Amino acid sequence: MRKQLHVISDGRLSLRAFAGIAGKVEPFADKFHLREKHRTSKEIFEGVELLVKKGVPLHKIVINDRVDVAWACKTGVQLAFHSLPVHVVKKHFPDLTIGCSVHSPEDARAAAKQGADYLLFGHLFDTQTKKGIPPRGTEALKTVKKGIGIPVLAIGGIKPENVHEVISAGADGIAVMSGILQAADPLEAAKIFAEKLNGEA
Repeated sequence: MRKQLHVISDGRLSLRAFAGIAGKVEPFADKFHLREKHRTSKEIFEGVELLVKKGVPLHKIVINDRVDVAWACKTGVQLAFHSLPVHVVKKHFPDLTIGCSVHSPEDARAAAKQGADYLLFGHLFDTQTKKGIPPRGTEALKTVKKGIGIPVLAIGGIKPENVHEVISAGADGIAVMSGILQAADPLEAAKIFAEKLNGEA
């Protein structure tokens, strides 16, 4: 099965800048997450419009936390620990594709049981966004994957040189922020990640 590449906004770039990068790397990425905790629902809605204008199809767009905006825009939603529970979203918005961020095997099993379509597990390696918090590592990823019948994507400190290790531990894909958004050449970075993911490099 083909491994997925998700690109996640970092909350620092403007939505216009993120959309510009997304439009360029779109052929190599499976999903683009608008993870903009500080923005209003109106701003996130406008972010979706910017992505679409840059050629990103709606089925590739995922909105973090804001179920209302995801439903209005017909995108996917990514739920966090502070979001509505998966089963509540599944009941009221059955057509939404639901991703869920998890940090332990227990979280993963609960989210899968409640109807999540896929999981993001991390953080796997040291990363600037989680300074001072010990990474969970690939052994924890292997534990999460056991008995889970839905895709599990890894996030946190993932670089081209450790993609093979992540996939070998059972990940169904990866989610990347700075590795693409802060790269000197985001298009080349996305291409390298995609090739590493699917054994072409």
